[in-house]
Amino acid sequence: MMMLKKILLVEDDLEISELLSSLLKKEGFDPEAIFDGINAECLALKHDYDLIILDIMLPGKNGLDVLRNIRAKKSTPILMLTAKGDDLDRIIGFEMGADDYLPKPFNPRELIARINALLRRVDLDKQPSTGHPDQIQNGALTVKFKSREAFLGDEHIELTATEFNVLSVFLLHPNEVISKNSLTEKALGRKLTLYDRAIDMHVSNLRKKISDTAIKTIRGQGYMYQLSSSE
Repeated sequence: MMMLKKILLVEDDLEISELLSSLLKKEGFDPEAIFDGINAECLALKHDYDLIILDIMLPGKNGLDVLRNIRAKKSTPILMLTAKGDDLDRIIGFEMGADDYLPKPFNPRELIARINALLRRVDLDKQPSTGHPDQIQNGALTVKFKSREAFLGDEHIELTATEFNVLSVFLLHPNEVISKNSLTEKALGRKLTLYDRAIDMHVSNLRKKISDTAIKTIRGQGYMYQLSSSE
């Protein structure tokens, strides 16, 4: 018998929480609803969930603090819910390790699509990579695909699962222009939607962690990862 995917739903609005819980159950998930940040953080660190849906505005402890503390210890996929237009919260959330976000109000079908995309990515990440080299080195950067680790020289780089996926796509397609739509599909497991800046934010964070000069923005087309001249 297949185990249902366990989802921690952290939303302080009781009506919204009940609606989302009902939707998740109908879609075959096993949701657990929590209404404040303190208890949400305790549960997230104590138990193993397949995915966490985390609102930013929460009583007790805000969602960004909860996100930061979870990310310090766990790599559970986290989908952030943000108020419409709160770009700063989204940027900070991605910098702290959020995997994706949805601005409120949102279409429930879009939420389910985002959840399924994140869960598909997790399943793919657990599968042994086929056709990939064991590792790729570019200048001081070394990426090991089997262990999903990255190093600058001898220093280990702390990457989120999504950031590692983005970096992997770049390294497996060096010196090629990759459209934002293609990068979103390959790294996030879903199609790029209108006004969706998730992939831009992941690339921005990746640039800060590896090298500002390696990832080029190709205006109107997408991105390109440039191999060092020694390659």
